[in-house]
Amino acid sequence: MFASLIPVTSLMVSTLLMMIGYGLMNYLLPVRAVAEDWSPFLISMTATGYTVGFTLSCIITPKLVLRVGHVRVFGALITLLTVSILISSLVVVWQAWIIFRAVSGFAVAGCYLVIESWLNERVTNETRGTAFALYMVVSLGGSIGGQYLVPLGDPLNTSLFIVCGMVFAIAILPTALSTAQSPAPIAQAQFGVGRLYRRSPAAFAGAILAGVLAGAWGSLGGVYTTESGFTTAQGATLLAFVLAGGALGQVPIGRISDRTDRRYVMIACGIIGMLASTFMFFLSAETLYLLYGTAFLVGSMLYPIYALNVAHANDRADPSEFVTISSSLMILYGLGTIAGPLVGGAAMEIGGPRGLMLYLALGFFGYGAFAAWRVWHGNPMVTPEERSDFQAVAVPMRGTDPAGSFAVDYEEEYEPNVYAETEDEPEKQA
Repeated sequence: MFASLIPVTSLMVSTLLMMIGYGLMNYLLPVRAVAEDWSPFLISMTATGYTVGFTLSCIITPKLVLRVGHVRVFGALITLLTVSILISSLVVVWQAWIIFRAVSGFAVAGCYLVIESWLNERVTNETRGTAFALYMVVSLGGSIGGQYLVPLGDPLNTSLFIVCGMVFAIAILPTALSTAQSPAPIAQAQFGVGRLYRRSPAAFAGAILAGVLAGAWGSLGGVYTTESGFTTAQGATLLAFVLAGGALGQVPIGRISDRTDRRYVMIACGIIGMLASTFMFFLSAETLYLLYGTAFLVGSMLYPIYALNVAHANDRADPSEFVTISSSLMILYGLGTIAGPLVGGAAMEIGGPRGLMLYLALGFFGYGAFAAWRVWHGNPMVTPEERSDFQAVAVPMRGTDPAGSFAVDYEEEYEPNVYAETEDEPEKQA
């Protein structure tokens, strides 16, 4: 089994290094922004630059790969990441950081796409599950490890920024020097947002709200820990518990959702997430270990719900629509991540750092409430034979489907799906 994963070893090493840099960057920048006395809303503005760049990259990067190939695009994106973090230490102005963060978001999303499409093609059906589980562990471990580099330096000088840039720069070496063959180009995305809504309004709204929640926490979690008076080590640990919860929570949520109507699981995730976020609002550094446990529970609801939306939408789609629907969910999720930091930053302006937790609680409530409304007004659940498999998604914030694939355009016709959450006949795909 492990021998079959040798062809992707260099790719995993590059991923690990990139995620170490990502974890360091994603915690270092909010800490430095708070130290510069920027308001939560200004910090959320810079974070929105990241999510805008991230979303645009999901559309543009496949075109770049088609022109010059995976290795060259990956090298160019790593260069952009290196430049973005280094220049952020030289020009500490929030307006400029919006641009710098947009560049880094574009680069990170592009690297995800390249890595995942490469990995997906290099493994076999027998090793795919093991390979992506290893990829998830590498992503999670690298991101957490990078966060713990912040307490080792001073965010007010350039040392940590330089270290981050060095890690990013080194990340290109294993892939650039690998003798493994490059995969085929990523297919161009074809979006069908209207078709997605007709198939599954619950997944449509759920993807947006999942993006709102993940975008708000991913962008402002570091601000929450810093302004709440935690040390950088305590803040890194809290963020790590959220990520760990996101990774481990996908297992029980996936298994339960494969055995029942996924909308019931959506409702449960919304309720648990709302209660955990509300409870976390009342906790502080004085109840540190209880806070860590609650953060783990929040993360276990926060990140798996995107994959839950994908699985639910696929349950109610025809096989020819799977990748188109995944692409549409990706864009809706990206739009949610753009809105999430802005509204979350405003909530922190009004209610202080704990306002973020009330904002998350409200988002979880909306997620569960809409799913409950669809249970009441939608079609019956699909049969076990028609239900698709739940696919875990690597954390942190993602905008791609689990395999990193993009939609292609289909010409074939299909029969109407009786489980689509609409009474109208679906139109044929162009």
